[in-house]
Amino acid sequence: MLKKFVTLLVVLVSTNCFAQFAGSSLEGLSDSEVVSSMKEQVGYIASAMLEGRAAGSEGERMAAEFISSEFASYGLEFLSGDGLEAFGILQESGDTLRSRNVVAFIPGYDKELKNRYVVICARMDNLGSARININGEQHDKIYYGANGNASGLSMMLQLARKLSINRVLLKRSVIFLAAGASQNSSAGSWYFLNRSFGNGIKIDACVNLDMLGLPSNGFYAYTSSNQDINDLIAELSGTLQPVLPRVVAEEPVASDHRSFYEKEIPSVLFTTGMYPEYNTERDTPSILEYQDMERELEYIYNFSLSLVNRKAIEFRRDNAVRARQSSGDVYSYADCDVKPRFLGSSDPSDFLRKWVYVYQRYPREAVRDGIQGRVLVDFIIDQKGKVTDVKVAKGVDELLDAEAVRVISSSPDWKPAVMGGKKVKCAMSVYVDFKLQKRK
Repeated sequence: MLKKFVTLLVVLVSTNCFAQFAGSSLEGLSDSEVVSSMKEQVGYIASAMLEGRAAGSEGERMAAEFISSEFASYGLEFLSGDGLEAFGILQESGDTLRSRNVVAFIPGYDKELKNRYVVICARMDNLGSARININGEQHDKIYYGANGNASGLSMMLQLARKLSINRVLLKRSVIFLAAGASQNSSAGSWYFLNRSFGNGIKIDACVNLDMLGLPSNGFYAYTSSNQDINDLIAELSGTLQPVLPRVVAEEPVASDHRSFYEKEIPSVLFTTGMYPEYNTERDTPSILEYQDMERELEYIYNFSLSLVNRKAIEFRRDNAVRARQSSGDVYSYADCDVKPRFLGSSDPSDFLRKWVYVYQRYPREAVRDGIQGRVLVDFIIDQKGKVTDVKVAKGVDELLDAEAVRVISSSPDWKPAVMGGKKVKCAMSVYVDFKLQKRK
């Protein structure tokens, strides 16, 4: 009897152990080392513990420290300390939001090029969390941001590892930037370019990684029509690659590459584009397609290696932009001698404060479904000061996108921009925030 009992116990324990093993590990038995590493990185960065990594939050700080420790484990160097660079953002309320970048680098070997840099960057923050009221009940929502942008952060970390292992091949030096407060008008990348290094560092190009976790949606490269970047992509397309990006003329996602472009630094954005779970609590690690991400990683590694070793990388505007500017048709906000003014102010934040947020109507359906986020809207102030050509550059949801377009389109006339003593059309972009009550 005792022998039968012991035998039964052994069988039960063995069966239970196998069941636990099958439920937790068999799924990952076929994963490569890279896929397993990406799953771990995304799993932590997009975990509930980090509560959506809102700019300036404890979760964003934890993400920054994690990225710093990963950089250190790959043998990257920091300019000082652990590579965390704190900065502040003055809010409309008068309070200062504290955020941080993580900056690390790999030095190049070439005598002529080692003091020139290629920046590989990815945004670090997301929307955070919110408490909403549904039918009289309070519900907490976390906007995990697995694809937006834990996927890009993990891709950047994997590139750092691969390039560090092969650092003897790097002519230029490579900087890796995890940009904080990117959702706040790309504050982290702006701080990096204007405060961390300013004009003292020669950055030849930028590779921006944002939302790369859903290759089944497509794999895109947006180059702002830079000829050197386009030429490099064309050259690689003639070689054996695991996957090739589709070069697109329309910007799929507005992100930190814009900060570099404004500084006339050649830039490329790699992304798999917008997706239904964007800026919702459904953006979890389970939706990512890790095996296909590994193929993207291999291509971006090959691209980055070629870019770092390219003899010359120049900033050139595409012919269409040049033609518009030479004819005086449309000028960028930064280029105008006299900026367009709204109620006497040329600061776009005053337009948001005095008009947009006064007349903005939060769609009821969006409140009910807990939808929030930042809509980037492009528009033109014409020679008569009228707002025209209003369109969404980076959307959140159809409801919020439509409201952002409506409230900007209904703006009163501005004082037009002036260039060379003449009134001209001016292209502008603003972020329109839709925020629900924050969790206390």
